[in-house]
Amino acid sequence: MKKSNVKLIFITCFFLTAIPVFSSAYALILGLTLSLIFGNPFPKQTAQYSKQLLKLSVIGLGFGVNFYEVIKTGKNSIILTFLTITTTILIGYFLGKILNVEKKTSILISFGTAICGGSAIAAMAPTIDADNKSIAVSLATVFTLNAIALLIFPPIGHFLNLNEQQFGLFSALAIHDTSSVVGAAATYGSVALAIATTVKLTRALWIAPFSMAAGFITGKKKKTSFPLFILGFIAAAFINTLFNNLNTIWHSIAISSKQLLVMTLFLIGTGLSKEVLREVGIKPLIQGITLWIIVSFSTLGLIYTGLLKQ
Repeated sequence: MKKSNVKLIFITCFFLTAIPVFSSAYALILGLTLSLIFGNPFPKQTAQYSKQLLKLSVIGLGFGVNFYEVIKTGKNSIILTFLTITTTILIGYFLGKILNVEKKTSILISFGTAICGGSAIAAMAPTIDADNKSIAVSLATVFTLNAIALLIFPPIGHFLNLNEQQFGLFSALAIHDTSSVVGAAATYGSVALAIATTVKLTRALWIAPFSMAAGFITGKKKKTSFPLFILGFIAAAFINTLFNNLNTIWHSIAISSKQLLVMTLFLIGTGLSKEVLREVGIKPLIQGITLWIIVSFSTLGLIYTGLLKQ
């Protein structure tokens, strides 16, 4: 097929995902399918725009939640977040040693699983002097599992009869990237979405201190940027709560942002190419899957025993 026709198909499908009938999972599958069949004709553009649109959609979703609930959820999950991140990184480190995964690749996979996927990997990579191959393998591993999580987590939640509050926690703690957490939770319900988004963004706050700690250990004092879109989400929630008489406007923004997220997930899906899949070696993939399963089952166990709740 001509490259111009492929480009036209991609652009058309991207705008089709703006129709509310498209859910997060369908958009991701569509992007994956097109990329694997035709290849992505806009690799640089989709990588760039997906990051920007994700930030905008998360900020917009803030208009659909209550500011006081955001603060309460964030405050209640601080200790939990620190403990789970630390535990995940340690387990990932030992799994990497057992499987003989290249050290820096192992660290990046563990860090990406512990906090928020690609963003965490991008922040940690310079502090440990990770080369391009280590970065590519870890990103490909986390991204592949991320796509799977978006598709299977909602059905798992329904099968296990998790309520929205429980699923919000489950998805925030067990899915890597913010995009897939928000996408999965959005299909589950508004309460799940509010909890998942807040808890996941609270986790993202730990990127900076953990990266700086790694820099201190390795002797690299590289500055780590703070994810400003988190402040945007909190500000949107504050505006929504303060001016609740304009609820109709805020609701419209939140609904539009939810669909913008669906469009973003289409772009993210197009990033999983044949080349990306070839980058994933069997040992890093086993490490990523094993660590993911451990985190998922541990989270479910804590939820069922009542030790993990908001």
